[in-house]
Amino acid sequence: MASGNGTGLVGAVRAGAGGVATAVLERPREPVPAGGGTTPFALSAGLFRTARPKQWVKNVLVVAAPAAAGELFVRHALVQLAIVFMLFTAAASAVYLINDARDAEADRAHPVKRNRPVAAGLVPVPVAYAVGGALAVLAPTAAAVLCNPVTAALLTAYVGMQLAYCISLKHVLVVDLVVVTTGFLMRAMIGGLALGIPLSRWFLITTGFGALFMVAAKRYSEAVQMAGKAGATRALLSEYTTGYLRFVWQLAAGVAVLAYCLWAMEEGGVARSSLLPWRQLSMVAFIVAVLRYAVFADRGTAGEPEDVVLRDRALAVIGIVWLAMYGLAVADW
Repeated sequence: MASGNGTGLVGAVRAGAGGVATAVLERPREPVPAGGGTTPFALSAGLFRTARPKQWVKNVLVVAAPAAAGELFVRHALVQLAIVFMLFTAAASAVYLINDARDAEADRAHPVKRNRPVAAGLVPVPVAYAVGGALAVLAPTAAAVLCNPVTAALLTAYVGMQLAYCISLKHVLVVDLVVVTTGFLMRAMIGGLALGIPLSRWFLITTGFGALFMVAAKRYSEAVQMAGKAGATRALLSEYTTGYLRFVWQLAAGVAVLAYCLWAMEEGGVARSSLLPWRQLSMVAFIVAVLRYAVFADRGTAGEPEDVVLRDRALAVIGIVWLAMYGLAVADW
């Protein structure tokens, strides 16, 4: 009996040890804070990833106003636009760095965001704050020296607005949509301001509401895809209804189309020195592009605008046709 009890006791101890070992093995790993073991290369790579290079394509919008004015291929304009693109990229990267440093603790609890370099411990929080703060100051300062005071003021306003968004405005209904939309509008404006090009009211209305259309469509898609998945999406999204977000992107799409048509017809529907009325014909391509994009918005699959365009071949072709017509109208061919 004693031998049996001893064997049972040893087995229980072994089972308990095995259970502890299993529990230790199955315990989720916490992010390892970056420390002395982080190499300069790993730190640099982490900072680069935190700057969101995939998002830099949005800054191509800085060429919108000069392209509309037909001054895109002037040497001075190209140099200035290259500078503005880099400065706006630096300003946007500053915001991403500071945002990730501020949200590091919350990001570690998120299934996807915990892989961000700051949350994962590859980039120390103080370093992210320091680099972000330096870029936030240097970008507007460089704009004042290399461009003009108006460009520097716009970059300063952009950085200030985006930091306010990271801290509090992203939690305010409707205001969050306005801030993100304004960021796109500022990108479209800054190229014209840097070159002293007057900005058309129709250009501003079309760009602003076109951006709101894509932002609201993205929010709507997130709401549809994340419905019923508590904690899997941004907190404010649960405050919106899908019906409201649908109303916003439909309203914005309508205003953008109307403004573009008014711009296109501003000089009448008859060709002058050009072979065909390209400016007016471009309305067709623009409207078809909006309708095609709305298909993805309606399905709840309109994520990042660049991903939507690159994923759908038909939409990409429509966009190229529109760009060709727009270019011919500007060149007056």
